[in-house]
Amino acid sequence: MWKDYSKSYIKNNRASSISIMAAAFVATMFLSLLCSIAYNFWAYDVEQIILEEGDWQGRIVCETLSSDNLLSLICQFANVEKAVVGEELSQKEEIVADVYFKNARTIYRDMPLIATQLGLNEDSIQYNSLLLSRYFIHDPEDEAPPMLLALYVVILIIMSVSLILIIRGSFELSMNARIHQFGIFSSIGATPRQIRTCLLQEAMVLSILPMLIGSMFGILISYGVIKAVNFFAADVSGRHEAVFQYRPSIFAATVFISFLTVIFSAWIPARKLSKMTPLEAIRNTSGLLLKKKKHSRFLSCIFGMKGELAGNALKAQKKHLRISTLSLLLSFLGFSIMICFTTLADISTRYTYFERYQDVWDIMITLKDTEISDFDLTDELQDISKIKDATVYQKAEAMTFLPEGLQSDELSSLGGLEAVAGTPKADGQFQVSAPIVVLDDTSFLDFCLQIGITPNLDGAIVLNQIWDSINSNFRYKEYVPFVMEDNQKTALYKNGKTIEIPVLSYTQTVPTLREEYDNYALVHFIPLTMWNKTFGEVCEAESDSYIRILSNGTANLADLNNLEQEIAQLVSEQYEIESENRVQERLSNDRLIQGMVMIFGFFCVLLAIIGIANVFSNTLGFLCQRKREFAQYMSIGLTPQEMRKMFCIEAFVIAGKPLLITLPLTILFVQFAVTASHLDPMAFWSEAPLLPILIFAAAIVLFVSLAYYIGGKRLLQCDLNEALRNDTFI
Repeated sequence: MWKDYSKSYIKNNRASSISIMAAAFVATMFLSLLCSIAYNFWAYDVEQIILEEGDWQGRIVCETLSSDNLLSLICQFANVEKAVVGEELSQKEEIVADVYFKNARTIYRDMPLIATQLGLNEDSIQYNSLLLSRYFIHDPEDEAPPMLLALYVVILIIMSVSLILIIRGSFELSMNARIHQFGIFSSIGATPRQIRTCLLQEAMVLSILPMLIGSMFGILISYGVIKAVNFFAADVSGRHEAVFQYRPSIFAATVFISFLTVIFSAWIPARKLSKMTPLEAIRNTSGLLLKKKKHSRFLSCIFGMKGELAGNALKAQKKHLRISTLSLLLSFLGFSIMICFTTLADISTRYTYFERYQDVWDIMITLKDTEISDFDLTDELQDISKIKDATVYQKAEAMTFLPEGLQSDELSSLGGLEAVAGTPKADGQFQVSAPIVVLDDTSFLDFCLQIGITPNLDGAIVLNQIWDSINSNFRYKEYVPFVMEDNQKTALYKNGKTIEIPVLSYTQTVPTLREEYDNYALVHFIPLTMWNKTFGEVCEAESDSYIRILSNGTANLADLNNLEQEIAQLVSEQYEIESENRVQERLSNDRLIQGMVMIFGFFCVLLAIIGIANVFSNTLGFLCQRKREFAQYMSIGLTPQEMRKMFCIEAFVIAGKPLLITLPLTILFVQFAVTASHLDPMAFWSEAPLLPILIFAAAIVLFVSLAYYIGGKRLLQCDLNEALRNDTFI
């Protein structure tokens, strides 16, 4: 009986069935998309860590054993899969062994035991903690372990709960329309368990195919997202291309979670319906419960009686429209804030990077693991006709002590280094960072001429400026002199060693380099000759050197690409390099922002689809229940044209409410972001992304109106007088 009844109901109530199938499809698609993208992002992160740090799990450093003996002893442990010597890190006196475990989850317990058996202390062992954390293996002594797994589980739970509420609405609409019928079944002996079983069986029959199709669509969309990320981030340096990955276990987990979601969504209203007594169910009118005491003053003032009726109908549907309202609100708010944020980021990057350094560099070459003293192609670079200027430089770190009395008068008037930079004083002096920039000799001599001093390779030029953080912000910085300029020598120290060098000049002009200097540091520019002669035993430079090149042309993309290829061909024969040019960097940045807008916008669109689908579900699902409502209106003289106006008012409220709430919230966010970034408000409002926001809002209004148009057309085509009669079984 129940099987035949379910088949007959599904066949004769296609609108309700389609609503449930659509909800199951959307829910499963979102779950599949979430699981697939999360897995691919995790796999990409693991690949990036392995490329940068290696795939080793544990590492042992030993100075007392030979490599063969060390590996043999390590492999005697049952949980060790293999051990290999790290050739790049090992030295004659020191052997570094990379250890791989069969069960890496016990690594934090096994590694100390291995070290003890080898006669080593715990300082001799290392863990690839970042890689292990991606497999959710954490140091038990770490008080704040990474929360990646917990975050993913929380997101998945929130997503599932949200989708349960969405699907539940569709099931509840279908089941509420049949309360009278199930009341009759209950009166002739149907048990609550039989009613629940019947409804759950219907839910699974309607949901199995949409769940499978939704899972496949989620996989396809995630594949498209990975391809889009690769396309828009193709020119990002240091990034490897992401490869779409998927496993059957991910598909099984998606379908299982979707199955639980659908079952739970159907079980909630089914349980509620089955607990009603036969008398309560039979007496149910199957219509909207319009409450006479609640009035819609705003709508009635604007639209009169039709506004009052529409407001009452919306209040009766309030519970069922919560998800659609929330989805539309979050999608529009998320899209508005996202696109405003990316516009702000683009303006900020343009002001602080591209426009600031556009006359400083055209091409940057990074010489990987190369000392500036080992680079011998400076003259060859200068001979290239398309190059206007080329500077080879390297950076190093040092410190200096600044007696309180050497602070400039301007800095002292601001309260001194303690007030401006928060640097503590010890024994009447401050410890100040003193970064070193080593320039090739030709560039250093040119810098001497630039600041108006006699060219000399026997001394340093000190950047004598400090950010006035009291009277200016980070966006529009103002500087004051750092130290008194009567000191002809400066003392630098590093690693317990001190060196004293002459100061050729103090300046507030910097060389034409694409560098951002510390706000509270005394930067020292020195020539390569002095570095080789004086600093070799005191300071250790960074591993990479750099070549800053300014072209001798119009700096369009084609010319810079040709020049970059010519330089790379010259330099890459002897050195490992990375290169970039300014125009391509700008285009890549624009493409990244465009990609970010498209990807996040896509998710906002999907969120809006949930809300719109819920509106369609409510509109079409309430069709049977609203027949009685509109038949009553017609009996008191309401015309079909006036009922159409009621539908228009309802659509206006449903679509307009999220838009009206979003507008002030977006303005507040923009105001906060502009203030926090210290940008001129007019700089943003002159480029405000109003058109995309208006298009997104218009799309929401259009689809909500379409839902009510379809529902209203179907309703008015029915025989509304027939709706006043008693319900039939089907």
